[in-house]
Amino acid sequence: AALRRAARRAPGRATRRRARGFAYSSWSRSSVSRRAAGWPQTRCSTARTATRRNSIRGLRRSRGVGEPRPQCSHRPRSVRGSMASQNAKSLARQGEQIWAKMPKVNGEFFALTYGSLVVQLVEDFDDIGEVNKKLEEMGYSIGTRIIDEFLAKSGVGGCADFAETCEVIAKVAFKMFLGVDVDIANWNDDKTACSLILPENPLNENVELPPGKELLYSNILCGVIRGALEMILLKVDCYYVKDVLRGDETNEIRVCLLEKMQVEMADEYKES
Repeated sequence: AALRRAARRAPGRATRRRARGFAYSSWSRSSVSRRAAGWPQTRCSTARTATRRNSIRGLRRSRGVGEPRPQCSHRPRSVRGSMASQNAKSLARQGEQIWAKMPKVNGEFFALTYGSLVVQLVEDFDDIGEVNKKLEEMGYSIGTRIIDEFLAKSGVGGCADFAETCEVIAKVAFKMFLGVDVDIANWNDDKTACSLILPENPLNENVELPPGKELLYSNILCGVIRGALEMILLKVDCYYVKDVLRGDETNEIRVCLLEKMQVEMADEYKES
């Protein structure tokens, strides 16, 4: 036993054992106590160490030295669809909460005021097309200003793409200002155009258009959408496709993305 303890304390012994393929385990209280008692230390075999090293080397050769780790594949359509539905439900709840905090006005008074405005425009312009254009321009002016109130009170952050922007418009913006639920349908393949379906439109309350009139009574909503999106650098084309007042079964507004604008400095601020 004394000879074994002296050999264990001989200089260079650990180096010789590593050269022969032995590796000591990490020290612990039990290993220290075993060493004090003169018991042999725990060792892992050379074959086990070589197997672990070869497996690591094989993994590196399979993906190439210096190549990044493989990324996860895209989520399947079913997962993406479920995530989109969860996002829509979350936005709908957010719209309900904001609508509960917004100051309200009487719905009939609001519809009557807007109706008086449309009647005045019809009297001022002989051409119905000019009336539709004027309503859209008025809505555009409102949209460029109402976007500030929406961003300040809704707490909605930046949207990842145009599809998410339309979801926010349908589930939060319309609920926040008009108190109506809006659905999204008829997406194109590029996700750059969709339809906003309004089962109810508070502007159409107690309104009946004379037959043969091509008046877009609620065309101001198209202008509001176009003006608000232009303030966040999204140039869109927005127009009515279906209108209950014109005999359709529902109200449908088509929103098409034309381009994503870039922030540019005015000429007077550029260095000569």
